[in-house]
Amino acid sequence: MSTSTAAAPNARSTASLRLESNVPMLPLSRRQRVLVTLGVMVGMFLAAMESTVVSTAMPTVVATLGGIERFSWAFSGYLLTATITMPLWGKVSDLYGRRLTYQIGIFVFLAGSLLCGVAATMNQLIAFRVLQGIGAGALVPIALTIIGEIYTVRERTRMQGIFSSVWGIASIVGPLAGGYITEAISWRWVFFINLPFGIAAAIIVGAALKEPARSSRPSIDLAGALSLTAAITLVLIGLTEGAQFFGWFHPATVGAFVAAAILFAAFVAIERRAADPIVPMDLLRDRVIAISTISGILVGAALFGTMAFIPLFAQGVLGVSATTAGSALTPLLMFWVLSSIVGGRIMHATGLRYTVAIGLGFVMIGFMFLTTLGKGSSMSWLMADLGVMGVGMGLAVFTLLVATQASVERERLGIATSLTMFARTIGGSIGVSVLGSLLAAGLATRMAAAGVAPGTLDPNRLLEPSARATLAPESIELMSNALDGSLHIVFWVGAAVAVAAFLTAFMLPKRLTGEVTLQPVSVD
Repeated sequence: MSTSTAAAPNARSTASLRLESNVPMLPLSRRQRVLVTLGVMVGMFLAAMESTVVSTAMPTVVATLGGIERFSWAFSGYLLTATITMPLWGKVSDLYGRRLTYQIGIFVFLAGSLLCGVAATMNQLIAFRVLQGIGAGALVPIALTIIGEIYTVRERTRMQGIFSSVWGIASIVGPLAGGYITEAISWRWVFFINLPFGIAAAIIVGAALKEPARSSRPSIDLAGALSLTAAITLVLIGLTEGAQFFGWFHPATVGAFVAAAILFAAFVAIERRAADPIVPMDLLRDRVIAISTISGILVGAALFGTMAFIPLFAQGVLGVSATTAGSALTPLLMFWVLSSIVGGRIMHATGLRYTVAIGLGFVMIGFMFLTTLGKGSSMSWLMADLGVMGVGMGLAVFTLLVATQASVERERLGIATSLTMFARTIGGSIGVSVLGSLLAAGLATRMAAAGVAPGTLDPNRLLEPSARATLAPESIELMSNALDGSLHIVFWVGAAVAVAAFLTAFMLPKRLTGEVTLQPVSVD
């Protein structure tokens, strides 16, 4: 098979045939591949560390800058722009090349980091975090896209443990580094520390990654980019702000979702007519990409939505300390990394469909067991259960990414890769919002049923040791029971979504086999 034939959109008519093809490899030397891998992993590590490091430093930041009533926007503003820009960065990398796009993304991220470090007010910090998030939207998707170009499918499945370990290490090092830097130096260095590592990553990738020359001048789908950005922005604001603070049926929340739906419809119409669309509609008709996207949304909603409430369950229901509650998620992250190391070998032995099914089956089982936990359960059982979920995520997530990358030609690798991450992020935002609303409604109902007037007892006092110590034992018992019952609703809904995600695995092709070795493309 020639390269030109393999790259043609209509050269591979079925998902199973596309899965047997390999994205054309860039003909890099072993030394160049090692350097490029090192460079993109540093970028991924910066993005993975950012949320945990900043979370640890934020109380000190608030004490210095003030603005506690707005500090949540330092997180949500970053998440908002990082999510919105993922598909846009992916498409830009398809048009202008991975190396340039990755370097620009790092530059924007570092510019935001530098400005965050010199921020004088909370409003300035929020604005600079928004800028930092724009750059962060490029770091992981483009890094994984580059990996997809310099390694074959089989090599990627063997190396997935190395890529996944970045997130596991960041989850452990992040809080420790954030605390040490904040206490020993200054919270501003939480942001400044990104500069040397980011610059090194940009230089390494720029020097080692050689790409094919681009003779054609790409066209930019500006109308599609603007309509997509506006639609996603309204959805995320409706979920993170409107639904949580005003309610699902408040005119502002409903208006945000209605406007988003109109903009999405306009986006689809624009993309169907665009010469070079941001998101090609036929890409979403691909069986592997469509199922991977749906599965990503469902897994994101179930797992990431529920993870937000695990520390609350540990502290408010099981009665452990904040430090112990914070460690509850460690087994999930660690087993995620460990299982991803063997995920590639399992895929080659059992096939794509059954590897994903096994992984999502572990996630589903973990959720089912989670619904059985409650007052009287031990932290050991909770952590063991989260470890089971981590095993499942390690098997499923990277396998779906590899399958997605293997199902598209090189010219669409960037947008396809970014869509998989975008789906999980959007799913997580939806999950946190919906499950948070269910929790609030459940608490209100149970407290009212117990005859407690609104505002008389605040369940949040269960989470503060000093406040909890002032409560009567019967008040603690009442609020703990209300929180336990309400969280079980959250866990059952999460379990139902996990079952739906598990079922999507059986819609995938059976195997990712019979790779066709393609001729390398020419580079300067």
